Amino acid sequence: MNSHKPLADQKPLANQKTAYSPAEQQLLLDIAKNSIQTGLQQQHPLAVTLSDYSEQLQKKRATFVTLTINHELRGCIGSLSPQRALVDDIAHNAYAAAFSDPRFPALSPQEFEQLEYHISILSDTSPMQFDTEQALLAQIRPGVDGLVLSDKNRQSTFLPSVWEQLPEAEEFLQHLKRKAGLPADYWSDTLQVSRYTVDYF
Repeated sequence: MNSHKPLADQKPLANQKTAYSPAEQQLLLDIAKNSIQTGLQQQHPLAVTLSDYSEQLQKKRATFVTLTINHELRGCIGSLSPQRALVDDIAHNAYAAAFSDPRFPALSPQEFEQLEYHISILSDTSPMQFDTEQALLAQIRPGVDGLVLSDKNRQSTFLPSVWEQLPEAEEFLQHLKRKAGLPADYWSDTLQVSRYTVDYF
């Protein structure tokens, strides 16, 4: 999955449990901020030295970095499959969210001081088995699952935080179809849906 495509919109998810310590969370948030600052000054992401970080932070992980200003989306870029070390993925996705999200102009220095940073670290995706839409809906866990929907060379995903905006499974699925460029009532025997969970902070 191209890590430089906007795949999911996200707002802060309250009370999300995470496997990362407060110190690790702050370190990753600092990497995101420093990478954007580096982008403003040098037009490239922060270069991280992996040996400076713990083994856990060096593991390959898929991540999303979401930027907001006054609780409004300002950029969101991520990857669905592990491609880089966690610290490196955060640095690259933060830079891309600030400067490469096609929905927004490149971040300005004035906006930088207003940014709020939100990081989602994804589990591996797990394919769901179903033969009808009702069977699919019955398996979806509102507030927990992030979903990846794909069919006919189209794909979309919503992070679990989107449940705060779309709390009903049927509505969540309908909007996910629309995001993929499909009708809300679309159904096909070739439709594929996978799910994942996130560590969010």
